[in-house]
Amino acid sequence: MQVPLLDLKAQYQSIKAECLAVTEKIYESQYFILGPYVEQLEAEIAEYCSSAYAVGVSSGTDGLLLSLMAAGIGPGDRVMTTPYTFFATAGAVSRLGAIPVFADIEPETYNIAPESIEAVLAAMPAAARRSVKAIIPVHLYGQCAEMAPVLEIAEKYHLLVIEDAAQAIGSEYQGKRAGAMGDFGCFSFFPSKNLGGFGDGGIVTTNSADRYETLKILRVHGGHPKYYHSAIGGNFRLDALQAAIVSIKLKYLDQWTAARQKNAAQYKALIETAGLSHMIRIPIEKQNRHIYNQFVIQVPEKRDGLRDFLIQSGIGCEIYYPVPLHLQQCFADLGYGPGDFPVSEYAAGHTLALPVYPELSEEQIAFVVDRIKAFYG
Repeated sequence: MQVPLLDLKAQYQSIKAECLAVTEKIYESQYFILGPYVEQLEAEIAEYCSSAYAVGVSSGTDGLLLSLMAAGIGPGDRVMTTPYTFFATAGAVSRLGAIPVFADIEPETYNIAPESIEAVLAAMPAAARRSVKAIIPVHLYGQCAEMAPVLEIAEKYHLLVIEDAAQAIGSEYQGKRAGAMGDFGCFSFFPSKNLGGFGDGGIVTTNSADRYETLKILRVHGGHPKYYHSAIGGNFRLDALQAAIVSIKLKYLDQWTAARQKNAAQYKALIETAGLSHMIRIPIEKQNRHIYNQFVIQVPEKRDGLRDFLIQSGIGCEIYYPVPLHLQQCFADLGYGPGDFPVSEYAAGHTLALPVYPELSEEQIAFVVDRIKAFYG
């Protein structure tokens, strides 16, 4: 039996007619950049995320970059974040000449640990601490970070909060949606995300009218009105085609999320029944609504061997992320080394993502668990 890590073809077949119809309209209009489809999606995402405003952008990475620019982050500033995330989180900080400062993660959720943020800030010399301007908590794998203490720390130290919600659209913390709790929320429409386009795309949410206007101006090279530039922005515009596709998919997102949650529940039940709980650790749902962008198990022993065995059995799986950011070569000048963030390093060496996409069948899930059991004998 073949079980891919993700099967976008199955999803496409369910919405193919709608996608073809709207793309034909766009081809006929020849209106490809920004415009009414982007404006429609911005309104829909703002409502879905319970935020006041949303600004469509060219990718999730550009959403982070644009938010940092709108926040006034620049050379010499410091930004707190997690070393256990996709590269774009810290990469966007460095691209502006700012300095990523890392704090370790929670062992159960892999999200940034508020107590680690507090400890890192408290240990900083006063001058360095004054240069910290923002925190980027990442809502990893579809579950929100502990936002209440993060926001308390931000208020204490007068820091902006930029939520990296690339993997977490629709997830909730204490009844609040990802992207609506901080000063900015950054989402990705990369095709593999729960809500993905047919190429790159993203969106930034905010509850501030002033920040909303700043985001819109910086999105088009800082021009306002056109050809008049009071600031230097970038080309962060969202395509009409991507907006139209994402708008169609948004109608089905809650249905697909429910299917992912059902699949996660089946995994957990079968792993327990198979007597594998002492061999692998299943994801913990700590917050209100986990949307399972990934179903990540923790494998204390023989993680790489299990990965290879599953792949040989026709089962797609992936390691997110094999090298934490503080140990990446490009960040060597930050001065970190092995052992600085032990929880992140352990997660990098002992986690494995299994297929959890909505179209996954019960038989496929049972096959995955059966193969895991076979590996451990």
